[in-house]
Order: sequence, then C-alpha cells, then structure tokens
Amino acid sequence: MNVKILGALGALALLSACSSDEASNAAATGAGGSGGVVGAAGSVRPGSQEDLVANVGDRVFFETDSSQVQGEGRGTLQRQAGWLNRYPQVQVYVEGHADERGTREYNLALGQRRANSARDLLVAGGVSSQRIQTISYGKDRPAALGSDESAWAQNRRAVTTVR
Repeated sequence: MNVKILGALGALALLSACSSDEASNAAATGAGGSGGVVGAAGSVRPGSQEDLVANVGDRVFFETDSSQVQGEGRGTLQRQAGWLNRYPQVQVYVEGHADERGTREYNLALGQRRANSARDLLVAGGVSSQRIQTISYGKDRPAALGSDESAWAQNRRAVTTVR
C-alpha cells in the first residue's frame, strides 16, 4: 500500500516538473518580464538572480563585431540599473560573450568590450562601479550551440549575474 502511494506521489512530482509557464520560460532565456513568480515557494527572493531574470532581464545582445548597446539592450540595462539601485547590497558580474567566429584572442577582447559597454551604462544609471566586475568569456561559453545566424545571435551578449 505504501509503495503505491509513494509511486503515485513520485509520478505526480515528475509531471509537475514537466509543466511550463511564462515565468519559467523567462528565467530560462533571461528575457525577463513582469511575471516574477518562479520556484517552489511561489515567488522569488527579492534581490536574487532569479528576481533579476524574472522581473528585469539579465542579458543584452549585440550586432556582429560590435560592442555598442542598441535600443532594446539600452532599455534592459536601464531597468537593471533601477533594479540594482533598489537593492544596494547586490554586487554583480557583467559577462561579455562572443559567437564562435574569429580567433580566441579577438573574441576575448570583443567580449571584454561588450561587458565594459554594459557596465558603463549601468554606472550611467547611477550604480556604483565598485559593485560591478566585468569578465570576458569570449566564445568559450556559448548560450546556443550551432554554426548559424540564430545561434550566433544568441551568443553575442552581455549577461549580468548576481555575485
């Protein structure tokens, strides 16, 4: 009898783990949004990485061979600056990334320029530069695997992560 109950509970847990909602999808893509409800407790901890991802967005994207933040990326960084100003105890890394094309050295330098551009906009939004560290991963940590424009576009990014 107990085995049947445990089996049923296990099956229920597996089914609930497979469900999907907008907030979970936003957390997976880093897109952010207005959801804010993620996790087993039903909400995220204010000032956490999950809060940043769900309510603001954690990444901005760049054009090929560019470190200039454009339109939507500027808006995301302005929202991040507001979020960081709301949580003055939070410190972050800004990671710069590049797609697979180009040499390792070129992509590390490009990733660093992208991270610096994002950091500069956060500082312009009132965030102390002492709270922000930058790092470049170049092409070493792709978000999407593949050798096509779709994958490359997802890999040309700067990602803000709570430390």
